[in-house]
Amino acid sequence: MDHEFAILLLWALAGTFLAALLALLPALHIYNIAGLFILFADRLAPWLAPEAMAFLFLGMIAGYAMLNTLPSIFLSVPDESTLFIVLPGQKYLMQRRAYEAVVLSGIGGVGGLLALVLMVPVAPRLFPRLYAVLRPHIGWLLWTVIAYMLISEWPKGSDRAPAGWPRFREGWQSLLAGLATFLLSGFLGFLLLYRPLVPVERAYQNLLSAFVGLFAVPWLLQNLRAAIELPPQHLPTSIERAIRPIVHGTLSGIVGGLFAAFFPVVTGGLGGLLAGQATGQRDERAFIVSQGASKVVYYVGGFLLFFVPGLHLTRGGMAWMISTRYSALTPDRYPWATAAALLSGTLAFFLSLGLARLLIRTLRHIDYRHLSLGTLLLVLGLVAAMTGWRGLAICAVATGIGFIPVLWGTRRMNAMGLLLLPIALNMIGAGATIARWLGLL
Repeated sequence: MDHEFAILLLWALAGTFLAALLALLPALHIYNIAGLFILFADRLAPWLAPEAMAFLFLGMIAGYAMLNTLPSIFLSVPDESTLFIVLPGQKYLMQRRAYEAVVLSGIGGVGGLLALVLMVPVAPRLFPRLYAVLRPHIGWLLWTVIAYMLISEWPKGSDRAPAGWPRFREGWQSLLAGLATFLLSGFLGFLLLYRPLVPVERAYQNLLSAFVGLFAVPWLLQNLRAAIELPPQHLPTSIERAIRPIVHGTLSGIVGGLFAAFFPVVTGGLGGLLAGQATGQRDERAFIVSQGASKVVYYVGGFLLFFVPGLHLTRGGMAWMISTRYSALTPDRYPWATAAALLSGTLAFFLSLGLARLLIRTLRHIDYRHLSLGTLLLVLGLVAAMTGWRGLAICAVATGIGFIPVLWGTRRMNAMGLLLLPIALNMIGAGATIARWLGLL
């Protein structure tokens, strides 16, 4: 094995173990830790060269994509890529089957990794041509994704409300709440895009406080209020043999993850939603498998696009951060990076099994509310340390918006209007005009 390649593989494995440690800290996104490496990159330069940092980040993102299932199932703190796995995962948790949910998600993730490996021979020729064809149309395609996301919140209700106004209100409240969440988060995104409030030297963490407020804090406060009693979990020695749901879920997740990885701002959760709807996905096992595959392909595949010869497409926060320090200049780095991702992701799958068992044992002795309170203090402390009091103010506003889906039963994914709305408007040339109307320019 080439000595240089072996060293880079070791850095990738180190990133995977770091991601495993962070997986035990819910609501802490891997991008936040990567941002710290970028912040101190000059000081770390004698020990951590730019290419070594790129492979360290690759191991971190591969590990995170596989391991962030653990907090989303056991500790109920999702990010934008795991929102859909939470409800089925929570159902499995209350049925004493959380370990099974982790295994199913991991199987989907491994399938996603294998798909990325199979693309290595064709990606350098296919992806640049595909991107050249799609690039002029990305703007309107992004608008169709937004339209589908909002329209799919079509009026729905339980039919238990009395006829007339009560039933009308029950049916429409989720749709209107989804629209309100999307528009309010989009307005916040405009504010942060055109009037950044964090210090200039922390600009790469401009959205940290907003994401924490939109996704993490409302869920943690809900945990504190709910006072959930977790049932003892069953540790099976095998899972039900269900080849068809696993294959169906893996393939749909791969399609959704590739779509999300290739298109700007579209996340793995949204890509998985689109693919699941397109393939008529109904089985809960297939659903969990597909989300595992989708988020691995989204995170890892998006980062690997940075290494594809002739493309070097920057997708996702991790790729944007490393692009300020490193560029893959030789074609051999793409197969190297893919091999490192496969090794790191496979290691993370086996680590997820052991960490799931550790969490099951630990949660028997720790009050769920105490854990949620400790996590809340941790994420607020991180926001304060990285963005100061202004970041805490942004987090408070975002938390108010993030509570709308919690209170009115709409999708939390609508909060991705934070990025979708300003970027989609910028792509059609209307962003600056609207920013002037809002007094931001």
